[in-house]
Amino acid sequence: MTTTVYDFSARRIEGNEQSLADFRDQVLLVVNTASQCAQTPQYTGLQKLYKTYRRQGFSVLGFPCDQFGHQEPGDENEIANFCSTIYHVTFPMFAKIDVNGSKTIPLYNWMKREQGGLLGGRVKWNFTKFLIGRDGGVIARYAPTSTPEKLAVQIEAALAIPAPSREAATEQRRAE
Repeated sequence: MTTTVYDFSARRIEGNEQSLADFRDQVLLVVNTASQCAQTPQYTGLQKLYKTYRRQGFSVLGFPCDQFGHQEPGDENEIANFCSTIYHVTFPMFAKIDVNGSKTIPLYNWMKREQGGLLGGRVKWNFTKFLIGRDGGVIARYAPTSTPEKLAVQIEAALAIPAPSREAATEQRRAE
């Protein structure tokens, strides 16, 4: 059976566990974030993408991470307050995670296997991005320096692909 993003769950920044199946048939941009990084202003572009495309079935999923230069030192409450107050983030934010090493959450292990990067199976830095299609598969991986604005064309292309029917997806999984 093929694994998709919908097979995972993650803890929201508010503390509740959320199945990523709740985002079924959406195009997702999964991003590891940090509040004290040179790339932190990307929150503005991520929020703009979310506001522009959410009604078409798009969402950004933010995953704070403190593994790179300790640039996300706050707890979940501090991170949530920072994101909402400074960058007016309204897209879903999740609890602080590890994206590399033995404590990496299963979602990130899977995404890194699906789309290796410059460092192979490791995330290079904060604001590495994974684009997920409506079928739940990883379409692409983007470097931390790839600004959200530069991803609009790829997001629009992914949104143009219709979601697979539930029956077709079930049949494909059975065949594998």
